[in-house]
Amino acid sequence: MHVNKVDHVTTVERVAARIGESVDFIHDVALEMDTEDDVVWVYGVGDDGVLAFTDFGIETLVELIEIHKDLSSRPGV
Repeated sequence: MHVNKVDHVTTVERVAARIGESVDFIHDVALEMDTEDDVVWVYGVGDDGVLAFTDFGIETLVELIEIHKDLSSRPGV
């Protein structure tokens, strides 16, 4: 049986500051990610959730950002 060994997640705001991207852009890119990509929503007392990533999720996000930037820099795309 697989046991999840995640001991922390990092909020979207902290990831944005760390990698130098806007929170809105990260939200847009993260729409392509699934739970298997280690992206999660964290809920507290209120109804609003906070997007968060495991370390693997951050790696996946950075790869997707690179793909998005590469595609947007191509002529005609």
